[in-house]
Amino acid sequence: MTDAAPRGVLVWYWQAPVTALSSAAVGGGVSEPDWVFNIGVDSGYGRTDLAEHAREVATGLGLEGQGVALFTAANVDRPSRRAEDGVTVHATVGVSHPTWAAAGAPVPSDAGAKTGDPAQPGTDAPLPLIGGTARPGTINLVVQLPVALAGGGGVNAVITATEAKTQALVEAGVDGTGTATDAVVVVWPSAAAPERFAGPRSPWGERIARSVHAAVRAGLEE
Repeated sequence: MTDAAPRGVLVWYWQAPVTALSSAAVGGGVSEPDWVFNIGVDSGYGRTDLAEHAREVATGLGLEGQGVALFTAANVDRPSRRAEDGVTVHATVGVSHPTWAAAGAPVPSDAGAKTGDPAQPGTDAPLPLIGGTARPGTINLVVQLPVALAGGGGVNAVITATEAKTQALVEAGVDGTGTATDAVVVVWPSAAAPERFAGPRSPWGERIARSVHAAVRAGLEE
């Protein structure tokens, strides 16, 4: 389940054991978390003891155990939520500092930009204003599945979610594939029989992709 908690924090916790695969700064990698946080911070946030900050938040909320913590300067009061056939995605979306994954990479001489194409990586195209205002930069995704994933399937799910996020950004005209601080958490029940695949053309991967794409687009349009 998920709650909106004090101090600008989104909290997820579960009644049964879950497994998570995450790129989070706290609790990243493969884990069996008791909770997941998406913590709202100031744009000038300078703490480096992130695990200690997460423990302070957990203590303040009366939560015990270990977990995964994301941090963002984007608005956590109104996360974008999308669900499809058992897959649920929550996204907090900020794109004031987008970047291309391969920024500065040479562009082939025969790969001239076409009219209507997004800006090429490494160019100085101005930051697009979404809804007329620049947004704080970080896109955090929490993806929940009702089925377990095998090791490769978990990696598939992270890749699928990232590709769907990037598709949403490119379609919206954002000058980048994401931000340098984006993070994703994929969570599934530990006890279920594992699915081997979660790529974009697998049944569960398709649901992940559509849900992430819709959640990010909705977040960009707010």
